[in-house]
Amino acid sequence: MQLESDRAALEARLAQAVAALTGGDDAARFGIAVSGGPDSMALLFLASQLYPGRVEAVTVDHRLRPEAAEEAAMVARWCAGAGVPHAILTPDAPVSGNMQNWARTMRYRLIEEWRQARGIDWIMTAHHADDQLETMIMRLNRGSGVSGLAGVRARAGRVIRPLLGARKAALVALAQVEGVPFVQDPSNLDRRFDRTALRATLAGADWIDAEAAGRSASALAEAEAALAWSIEALAAAHVRQEGAGWRLARTDLPREYLRRLLLHMLAAADPDSPAPRGEAIDRAIAQALAGRKSSLGDWLLTGGHSWILTPAPARR
Repeated sequence: MQLESDRAALEARLAQAVAALTGGDDAARFGIAVSGGPDSMALLFLASQLYPGRVEAVTVDHRLRPEAAEEAAMVARWCAGAGVPHAILTPDAPVSGNMQNWARTMRYRLIEEWRQARGIDWIMTAHHADDQLETMIMRLNRGSGVSGLAGVRARAGRVIRPLLGARKAALVALAQVEGVPFVQDPSNLDRRFDRTALRATLAGADWIDAEAAGRSASALAEAEAALAWSIEALAAAHVRQEGAGWRLARTDLPREYLRRLLLHMLAAADPDSPAPRGEAIDRAIAQALAGRKSSLGDWLLTGGHSWILTPAPARR
C-alpha cells in the first residue's frame, strides 16, 4: 500500500508541475531526455503512464565512454517494450574546451533539433530536488547573487523540469519497485568533479531539507523574474545610445539596479562578448559612483550624474 501511495504521490506531483509549466494543454506532446540513469528512467516511466501516446524519448550518446552505447541501447529496449518511440543522438562535432560544458551544450542542441523535427511541444528533464540543492550550494560558494541562487529553472524555453520538488531517493525507489532498468554513470562517483564531491558530502547531512531549499530556489527565481521586468522598464526610460556609446541618465537607484543596467548597456554595446565577472562590475560601479572612470574589457565607463559607456582607447 505504501509503495502504491508513493507512486501516486510522484504521479500527482508530476502532473501538477507539468500543467503549471505548460498551461495544461491536453494535446501537448512530450519528449523525455533519458540518460539511462534512475532519475530519467523514473521520469520516463511516470510520463508514459500519465500521457500515453503523447510521449517520446531521446538519448544522447556523447561517445565519451565505451559503456554509453549499451546504456542507450538499454533505454531503447525498454521503450520498445513500453511502446514509446525512442531516438539515439550522437555528436556531430569533436570535444572542444571544457568537456562537461561541451557535453551539455551539445546535448541540448541535439535534443532541440530533434524536438523540432518530431513536432514535440516540450522536453522534460529529470532534474530533482537534490540536483537543485547541489546547484544552489555550488553557486553560493562562488558568491552568486539572486539569479545564480535561483538554481536550476523549472522552465527554460521549451525545456521543463517538473521533478524539482521530488527527491532522488523517491525516484530510485520507484524505478526499483516498478522493475524499470537503469544504470549508474561512473562519473557520478568521481570526486574529481566538484558536484560529485559535494554530493558525497551532502549524503551525510541529513539536517538539510532539499525540498525546502527547492522552495527557496523557486522564490528566488520569481524574485529574479520581477527584477528583470523592472530592468526592462528602467532601461527603456533611462538608457540611450549616443554615437558609439551608451548613457545611463539616472543613477539614484539601488545598487542591484545599477549593476543590472550596466550589464544591459554592455550587452547592448557588444552582444557577442561575455559579461564581465561580478568583481569587475562591482569595482566599476564603485568608481562610477565616485565620479571616476574605469575599464570594462573593451569599454570605458565614466561616472558622475549620469554614466557613459564608450569604446576604450586603443592600447599602445
